[in-house]
Amino acid sequence: MPKPVITRFAPSPTGFLHIGGARTALFNWLYARHTGGKMLLRIEDTDRQRSTEEATAAILDGLKWLGLEWDGEPISQFARADRHRQVAEELVTKGEAYHCYATAEEIEAMREKARAEGRPPRYDGTWRDRDPREAPEGVRPVVRIKAPREGETVIHDRVQGEVRFPNKDLDDFIILRSDGSPTYMHAVVVDDHDMGVTHIIRGDDHLTNAARQALIYKAMGWEVPVMAHVPLIHGPDGSKLSKRHGALGVEAYRAMGYLPTALCNYLARLGWSHGDDEVMSIDQMVEWFELEDINKGAARFDFQKLEALNGIHMRQTDDDTLLGMFVSTLPHLEGGQGLLDRLDDKRKVQLRAALPGLKERAKTLVELADGAGFLFAERPLSPDEKAAALLDDEARATLAALAEDLSAVTDWAAETTEAAVRAFAERTDRKLGKVAQPLRAALTGRTTSPGIFDVLAVLGREEALARIGDQAKQTTA
Repeated sequence: MPKPVITRFAPSPTGFLHIGGARTALFNWLYARHTGGKMLLRIEDTDRQRSTEEATAAILDGLKWLGLEWDGEPISQFARADRHRQVAEELVTKGEAYHCYATAEEIEAMREKARAEGRPPRYDGTWRDRDPREAPEGVRPVVRIKAPREGETVIHDRVQGEVRFPNKDLDDFIILRSDGSPTYMHAVVVDDHDMGVTHIIRGDDHLTNAARQALIYKAMGWEVPVMAHVPLIHGPDGSKLSKRHGALGVEAYRAMGYLPTALCNYLARLGWSHGDDEVMSIDQMVEWFELEDINKGAARFDFQKLEALNGIHMRQTDDDTLLGMFVSTLPHLEGGQGLLDRLDDKRKVQLRAALPGLKERAKTLVELADGAGFLFAERPLSPDEKAAALLDDEARATLAALAEDLSAVTDWAAETTEAAVRAFAERTDRKLGKVAQPLRAALTGRTTSPGIFDVLAVLGREEALARIGDQAKQTTA
C-alpha cells in the first residue's frame, strides 16, 4: 500500500507571503487535498537577523485568508538545530562527511588558483581524506559532505522530467558551519525526512539544490522524496516578476479587493491547466489537480486577467456570502474602516439589497465599496462634478415635481417607483433619461450607479424622498 502523500510549504519569515510563495503553497495544498494527504507548514527561520515574528504572523494570516489551512502545528526550523547537528556528525561517523579546517584565506587561494587554471572556483577537497589529527589548533571546522566525483546524480522530476547533474560539478559543500549552525541545504533535508515529506513541490530556482540534497538523502540511506519543480512567475513582458508586475504580498491583493477564491483560481492557472477551463471553484481545482499538468514554461502575470476573473467570481458568489466577504475585507480597504464604522443594521440591510446590482458593475471589492458609497452618504449629499453639472435649475424643478408623484407611491418598490417615474416622464413630455439622470445625481451624488429604480428601492421611501427634496429645494438658492 503506497504511503499517504505529505507535502510541505516552507517559507522564510523575512517578509510577507509574496505571490510566488502563495502559488507554491496552493500547489502543495491542492495536491495534498487531491490525494487525501496532508500539507505541513515549516517556517524556515534560521536566518535570525532577517526573520521576524511579524513576518511569520503575516505569512500565517495570508495562508488563512487564501483558505490554505495546513495540517498540524507550524514547525520552526531554527528550533531543530540540535537535530541538524546530530545528523551532520552522524554523516561524519559514517564516512559520508568530514571536518574541514581550511581557513577563509586558504579557500580563497584555492579559488584563485582554480580561476587561473580555467576551472570552476571552489574548494578543492584538501581535508576530504586527511587525518583529523593534523587539524590545526584554534580552528573550528566546518562539516562538508563527501560528494561523489564521478558519474552523475539524476533527479526524476514530475514537472521537469529527468534532470542529470554531473557529480564533478557537485563540490564537497558545507552542511554544518564552524559555529555549529546548519546550512539551508542540510537543514531542509533533515526536516523533510523527519516530517515524513513524500513530495517536494517548489519553484524551479531550487532545481540545482535538488541534486545536492539528494546526496544527503543517499548518504543517510533515506528515501529521496518525489520532486516537482514549478517554473517561476514572470511579468507580462517575460522578465522576472517585479513589484510593478504584481510581485506583492498577499495582503496587498486583499487591499486591492480581490476575493481569495478568485486569487487562488488565477494562481492555479499560472502554470497549471485543466483543458480549457478558466473559471474554477476550489473543489474543482482539488478534484482536477495533477503534477503532470503543470507547465514547464514560466507563466506570465496579467493583472487584467486577474481582475476579469475576480469579477466573474464576484458575480457567481451568492449575495449573503459576498456580503460577509465584503464586510470582513472593509478594514483592509483604503477608507474601508470609515464605511465599516457607519455600517449599522439599517445600512447592512440596504447593502444586502443593493448587492445584486452592485456586483454586476464591479470587478473588485474596492469597486464594490465605491459603488455602494451612496448608501453611506450623509444628507445633504455633495454631488461630484459631473453630477453637479446635471443638477441645473431645470433639473431641480423636475425633481421637485417628480417628488410629488413619488410621494403618492405607498407600496414602495423598484416596480412601483419605476411605474411612477415613467408615468411622470410621459405626462410631462420628457424622455426617461431627462428624468432619470438628475434623479440619479440627487440620490447618489454621481452619474453612475446600479439601476436607478433599484437605488430607490434600496434607499427606501423616506430616505429617497428626503434626498430628492434636498436637491429640489436648492432651485431658489
